[in-house]
Amino acid sequence: MKLLLDQDVYELTYLFLKRSTHDILRASDVGLSQASDEEILSWSQSQNRILITRDKDFGELVFLKRLGNGVIFLRMVPHTLDDVHKELTNVLSSYSEEDLRKSFVVVEKGRHRFRKLSD
Repeated sequence: MKLLLDQDVYELTYLFLKRSTHDILRASDVGLSQASDEEILSWSQSQNRILITRDKDFGELVFLKRLGNGVIFLRMVPHTLDDVHKELTNVLSSYSEEDLRKSFVVVEKGRHRFRKLSD
């Protein structure tokens, strides 16, 4: 699965995902460390990457402005890190890359919510 991690994703989450078989890039790896949310969504869409973020503002951009093509929003704080990582693993193994590219998924401790994006 091709993933792009937003600047606000914890380093521990990056390291956790790096141990998987997924193709992981961080926004800073591709020159997007100072980019706007819209630029990050556009780049991830152009590269067919699913964006993983902790920034709730992406929900508005995805649903109201119809930007991007797949976002996983991590609702986490440091003390819920392990539980959210466990649920993130569940999401990445339960859905296809194609399904995730067409959705906005909220991942939190012990659960997730999957919402399809309209075409």
